[in-house]
Amino acid sequence: MVARPTRKKMYRTMQGRMVDIEKLRAANESTQAIGNMKVNARGDVLGVGGKIVTPKEAVIKKYYEQPKGKVSEAPARVVQTPAPQPVKVEKKAVEPKKVATPRVTKAAPKKVTAPQKGIEEALDGLE
Repeated sequence: MVARPTRKKMYRTMQGRMVDIEKLRAANESTQAIGNMKVNARGDVLGVGGKIVTPKEAVIKKYYEQPKGKVSEAPARVVQTPAPQPVKVEKKAVEPKKVATPRVTKAAPKKVTAPQKGIEEALDGLE
């Protein structure tokens, strides 16, 4: 069986042009990436002036040396906080509030009249 050569990844843009993404990545490998991570497009950590401080291989090696989920042995920073002191709260006797009770006044007795009917009933209260 004969091995077939690998195909290039060609993409068609919206304008119909063909673009080779792998060639584009290789051409811009040393360009600083946009953002605040201070790395180039390849993955190398950059220092002052765009100089490579840590190559990509060292970054990947360090990542895979430590098992996932395991915390490093050296503590990042140990800060001892003093134990909180209990706060003493004095309880005061609460006096009930004095509420003014409304005075009840007797209403004048209503006049009882014979029920009105018709137009008199409709005009009642329009005076």
